[in-house]
Amino acid sequence: MAEAADIPGTSPSPARRWLRRTAALLAGAPLLTGVLQLPAAPVADAAVPGAAAKATGSSTVDVSLNSLTPTAPTEDDTVTVSGTVTNNGKQTVTGAEVGLRLGPALTGRSQIDAAAKRTGYQPGADGAEVGGKYVEKVSKLAPGVRTDFSISVPVKALDLGIDGVYQLGVSLTGRTSAQPWSQVLGFERTFLPWQAEDADTKTKTTYLWPLISTSHLTAETGSDEQQTPVFTDDDLAKEIAPGGRLDLMLSLGRKLDVTWVVDPDLLASVDAMTRSYRVRTADGRSTTAGRNQAVAKQWLNDLEQTVQDGKVVALPFADPDLASLAHNGKAVSGSLGQLKGATDVGAEAVETILHVKPRSDFAWPVNGALDPSIVDVSTSAGAHTVIARSDSLRETGGLPYTPNAARPIGGGTTAVVADAGLSTAFQGDMTGAENSTLAVQEFLAQSLMVTLQDPDKQRSIVVAPQRMPTASQAQSMAKALTALSDERWSEPQDLTAAAKAKPDPAATTRVPSAGSYPASLRKQELPRSAFQDIQNTQNNLDRFKTILSEPDRVITPFGRAIDREMSTSWRGRAAEADGFRRGVQNYLTTLTQQVRLIQKSDAKLSGRSATIPVTVQNNLVQGVDHMVLRLTSENPTRLKIDGEAYSERPVKIAGGHAQSVKFTTTANANGPVPVYAQLYTEDGQPYGKVVRFDVNVTEITLTVMLVIAGGVLLLVLAGFRMYTQRKRAARKQAEEAAADGSDHGPDDGPDGESGAETGDDDPEQPSDPTPDTAPESTDPSDTGERVDR
Repeated sequence: MAEAADIPGTSPSPARRWLRRTAALLAGAPLLTGVLQLPAAPVADAAVPGAAAKATGSSTVDVSLNSLTPTAPTEDDTVTVSGTVTNNGKQTVTGAEVGLRLGPALTGRSQIDAAAKRTGYQPGADGAEVGGKYVEKVSKLAPGVRTDFSISVPVKALDLGIDGVYQLGVSLTGRTSAQPWSQVLGFERTFLPWQAEDADTKTKTTYLWPLISTSHLTAETGSDEQQTPVFTDDDLAKEIAPGGRLDLMLSLGRKLDVTWVVDPDLLASVDAMTRSYRVRTADGRSTTAGRNQAVAKQWLNDLEQTVQDGKVVALPFADPDLASLAHNGKAVSGSLGQLKGATDVGAEAVETILHVKPRSDFAWPVNGALDPSIVDVSTSAGAHTVIARSDSLRETGGLPYTPNAARPIGGGTTAVVADAGLSTAFQGDMTGAENSTLAVQEFLAQSLMVTLQDPDKQRSIVVAPQRMPTASQAQSMAKALTALSDERWSEPQDLTAAAKAKPDPAATTRVPSAGSYPASLRKQELPRSAFQDIQNTQNNLDRFKTILSEPDRVITPFGRAIDREMSTSWRGRAAEADGFRRGVQNYLTTLTQQVRLIQKSDAKLSGRSATIPVTVQNNLVQGVDHMVLRLTSENPTRLKIDGEAYSERPVKIAGGHAQSVKFTTTANANGPVPVYAQLYTEDGQPYGKVVRFDVNVTEITLTVMLVIAGGVLLLVLAGFRMYTQRKRAARKQAEEAAADGSDHGPDDGPDGESGAETGDDDPEQPSDPTPDTAPESTDPSDTGERVDR
């Protein structure tokens, strides 16, 4: 504080120098007792124990505690601690030995937390060495060299006192050339839970065992009768195959008394894999046949047998993100309805596939974080119990013990508050043996301390781990639960019983405000635009299904795909979530466009009335029905459709066929008239794109005029020919009569021709004039599309 008050560039005043020296002496007093044993290490060095160039003091040697058995010993047991020591310093360590240090019994959960966070060796706080024969000698440890150790000591030799949690340390004591005196050069601490006999009052512990995965199924299905499903990838097969994450969760959980929390989407996806299925290629342009039917069948069969006598909680289908829905989706119309549907479908799927009746009235927000809107959304879908966590519903009453998990939070809703410390115990990297061992021992220590807080008061606690534990995390969780299975201080309880436990009257029941919701979790939520996209897809699906003869073939795959779009598993994967939504939208659009109007060219109408055909194409594999086609004239005073401004025809087309729908038109004046064709659903919603074309009304077209003119010319030519033929025949008869010397009457002309012509000599009369309208022509018009009359 004095230094912070100094002005840069000036010397401290005498008074300030005196204050500094006094403060330094007071701060250093507690360390004077250990100064002869352990030279102080620079703070900067302690912050980077892995750096060989700076490793000094108790961080010179890295002590790794890889195994502690048994994890919770009894009086007749022998504790064995194994691990490795690695010299991270610059000098060789000589005359070293690895030993155990037993600290005093800890008095509360906060002391366990504090001890777990401490780094390096602290004299006094880390206990005295057990010593004697329970050490392992290490004559020399060169820089960078690692060696194994294993120390076994009977529990009786530890001289443990009252039941409790004891700090157990592993230290390496040795010398270096720079500091040639015996000192602690490496240290690691853990905890040893000690319960000599079974507790009179045991804590009831509920452990949730989640079977949840990311979304793998698409909305796409094959056109075959079985509707072969299409997967985004075949990664789910790896998870359920022997040794996979979900296979390990199943095999470990089978041996434990846990409550199974299942995402029905996982079951539906694995069930789809038991039959023929397809998998998209990496480029997304094609699919290949899936080949893991046997693996899927085996995993489902094993799960069904495992849960027959267990407790199963079914989440809503695809585990929807309740917080995202409450904060960003509630304002989008229809979003809450999606959640209710996912809840109903989820329970049905679990019962159908596993043949067990699950509980479906539990809601599980991410990390158990609550605010009033999350509670409202959860209960709107039928949940009566919300799984929260104690770092959200924090205790404010100063209780000296951990209260029961069940809390009434108003409106008939119960919050089951999972213990944050126990629930997050295995969230880190558990692939290393040391991390797993330390996590297991701390979990058991915290569990025992819950019981010891008030030995006469029975508590009911819940542990809700991460939604998708890794294989190594699952193994660590199972190891800890196995240690609890002897029921010395804890006994198992299912989630339903935990929710019904009598609430502690002093426990917190106030739901945190919206402003207290963690900002880190808000950043991972689905945005409002995602819920708008989801609702647009749902609206398009609702419109599409009304025209189908077999709507279930699209309702089921698309409905479940829409549920997957709201999945909690998209947190931290915004790009993948957006890609999945677009994929569903695009595929639905592709299907809806298979029912469409064929583009029509302009038509010419000769005369006052004609029939105009409009073609509807159905390229789906199933038929469409319950549609109407409307043809509308933009200028009904010039062109009417069935005597009106527009007319409609019902449309019903089998799969893979087209239908030509005909309309009667009546023209009142010449000239072009725009006409619009549009498909509609039965409820009056437009379907597909509008087709526009022009109908050009002409009373007599050029083709008709040419036909009429040609007919007249043919008649004239025919008449002229007949006339000349008759004249020639009459002249020939006259010549033959003169040659025969025939007598002529007094009225004969000089040429011997009769002065009066007979009727036979008259030429044939032309036909009646051509009609005003030409006959129907089957040839196409010179421009535009032919219409029927």
